[in-house]
Amino acid sequence: MTKSGRIARARRFSLRVLVGVIVTFLLAFLILTRQSIQFSQSIDELKHPTMWKGIFPAGLLSLGLASSASATLLYVSSYAGTVTTLSLTLPDDDSTSGTSAATLEAISNSTGCGPNPSWLTLDYSKNFLFCLDEGLTGPYGGVTSFFTNNDGTLTTLNKLDVIQGPVSIAEFGVGGHGLAIAHYSGSSVSSVGFTPEGNLTLVQNETYALEAPGPNPERQEAPHPHEAILDPTASYVLVPDLGADLVRIYQADASTLGLTPIAPLTVRPGSGPRHGTFLVTPSKTFFYVISELGNAITGYDTIYNDNKTLSFHELFYIPTHGENITLPEKTGAGEILVSPDGRFLIASSRWEDSFNITNFDPNNSTLIPSDPLITYSIDHSTGHLKKVQEFAAGGRVPRHFSINGDGNLVAVALQGDGRVVLINRNVKTGLLKDYVATVNIEGEVNTAIFREDNRTVS
Repeated sequence: MTKSGRIARARRFSLRVLVGVIVTFLLAFLILTRQSIQFSQSIDELKHPTMWKGIFPAGLLSLGLASSASATLLYVSSYAGTVTTLSLTLPDDDSTSGTSAATLEAISNSTGCGPNPSWLTLDYSKNFLFCLDEGLTGPYGGVTSFFTNNDGTLTTLNKLDVIQGPVSIAEFGVGGHGLAIAHYSGSSVSSVGFTPEGNLTLVQNETYALEAPGPNPERQEAPHPHEAILDPTASYVLVPDLGADLVRIYQADASTLGLTPIAPLTVRPGSGPRHGTFLVTPSKTFFYVISELGNAITGYDTIYNDNKTLSFHELFYIPTHGENITLPEKTGAGEILVSPDGRFLIASSRWEDSFNITNFDPNNSTLIPSDPLITYSIDHSTGHLKKVQEFAAGGRVPRHFSINGDGNLVAVALQGDGRVVLINRNVKTGLLKDYVATVNIEGEVNTAIFREDNRTVS
């Protein structure tokens, strides 16, 4: 073969190799692109789960949404020392078997928070879950940061000892990098910062004392901060203090995470404020406080003063049930929330046993005593409430409940029964409709939250 023939052959061979490499590269690129799209879609579905669809047999009502089975995660804390991840799955609406039903099951369990988990706060954007350990049996309480994995498991990132009795968190600060914490038994309010890696640092602590016991000396022997609430402007932290009959108010420094006390809101003596919630309308900002000892709801018009303080004009003070009825002596108001669309307010009452409902176990004919969830519509022009329903919470002592972002599901943590109940809710009417699913959790359940983005910090 001549030299020119060898060169031509080599060139043809090189061309074939080059073409083969290009084709291989293109195929690999197409495969990787498709996998990347599928992976991104799966992550997006985990972070923004499609809401549940279907027509539910055996007494479970349809949520009136699309027609494929899907699931979402919830996080639940219990005084038994656990943080449990639940998976809620609703059935396809094209099921013809007649036996399909919603399922709510535990898929992961963590004991990393400490012996007495009391509160959970989710920072969805960072995949962080913060858990408070109330420290009922030790000298300190604790804060734990977890990373929330997409399979429901929790990875412990950091733990920090704090003053005993932490029971509530309000996340605040630029982009959300601080935690305002109410300490019930420790009579304190603290500020904790966290890094992008989830490491925790104590920034500030304020501890209070009473000059004398309050009108209810058994429960008001000391200050008892019960919840930390971030106001709608993210400029103030409010803390209902059950023992002092105050709502303590702090200017919140979004950069330093410092909390500067300002003039508090004084409530009725002996009422024992527990929790609160805001509603912003086009013209006004309303603040609602539920009082555990007085079993009452107080509505306020919130006034933002030029000197960076807050004032409150009381609009009404009504019993938790909306009218004066005789309640068992042990009754104590619990949680209070405004619905995501701002049209309704829901409150819980505990230790009433005012309902008897069908047992969730089909093999058990014993009726279940239940406390109520009480729903009000809100007049946006006046802030006043009108009762529209009382509904059985699904068992005893609804210490906490949360509403999903779409507003059609309520998750109830039943401390007295060790149970979590999911209730279907009509978004337009505000009415609770039926029980979607239940699951038993060991110990006294005290928080149940959806894995959704519901932060208000900016």
